[in-house]
Amino acid sequence: MATPSSDACWRAIVLFGRNVASYKFALAEALLTLPPNGSDFVKLEDLATPFAHAVCRHLKANPKQGTSQSSQFLESCRKFNAGKLGVEELQAATVRLGFVNVVDAFHVVNQGEVPRRFFIDERTSNSGLRLTEEFRTLMSSSQSGSLPKEIEARWRLVETSWSIGLGRKLIEVDQTSTETMLVAAPSSGRRVSVTSARHALNGYQGGLCFYCYRALTLGGDGLNAAEVDHFLPYTLMARGEARALDSVWDLVLACRECNRGSGGKFALLPTTVSLERLSRRNEYYISSHHPLGETIQMQTGDTTHGRNSFLKDAYQAALNVLIHTWEPKARGDCAL
Repeated sequence: MATPSSDACWRAIVLFGRNVASYKFALAEALLTLPPNGSDFVKLEDLATPFAHAVCRHLKANPKQGTSQSSQFLESCRKFNAGKLGVEELQAATVRLGFVNVVDAFHVVNQGEVPRRFFIDERTSNSGLRLTEEFRTLMSSSQSGSLPKEIEARWRLVETSWSIGLGRKLIEVDQTSTETMLVAAPSSGRRVSVTSARHALNGYQGGLCFYCYRALTLGGDGLNAAEVDHFLPYTLMARGEARALDSVWDLVLACRECNRGSGGKFALLPTTVSLERLSRRNEYYISSHHPLGETIQMQTGDTTHGRNSFLKDAYQAALNVLIHTWEPKARGDCAL
């Protein structure tokens, strides 16, 4: 079996990490924003500024950035946001405190290291990190432009779950009807805008169209442009034939051609082959320690058997109404 690609390993790090603190998101974001200077060595002091500024930016919107009760590094970031700490002082505090655990934990997913490393830890010998060939491969891949948005989407979802209470309080996440944003409804009933549905869904499809596997772009206006699609068509809900189709379990990303191009899906029902892929995608979320995994679990069932039954029943009900099915033409290799 082939070793997962560089972008697959990177996404595993960002999308499947344990939700204990936001430092892994900040380090991933800082690495992606490093200026290309021809060197494969990064001093901690140069990495510290983008790392700390990413955390400071998120602290302004959400004061809870981890599950720990206290953090000296986060306290330094709060002082910086309050104007009580200067840029150089924040940089020094970040070098001293910010990288203590995250560098060692960065490549660890599900209690083991991913097969491709993006840097070598040289903090002891050279006070920095040495970027690997895998990192250069990642930055030159067609997926590189989507990765910062995926980090931001995961970060927003995780910190929202922290702010309203970990676990099953984040159970009502769906898409707004007027824009492609995901919103959460905690127990207070107040709907909270969380993140872009495109950015949250993209990584879990490997950056590919759910139906034809064409590489997607999260911006732009061409055939590759990512569009949020209801797997079971939204028209079923509009006609009163189905409920909760704005929920995460039914949302996928499709290229423009599959979604509404010539011979596209529109309000048609995909074949059962795509239904099986939707089931795998949903299980992918549930196994990823992702808040959306708990959302899908609460919306469709507590067990794999229950979730499969839910999808099959919903699909059969849709088929009874729509009768005909639609199957796309493959334009790439399946990611699910």
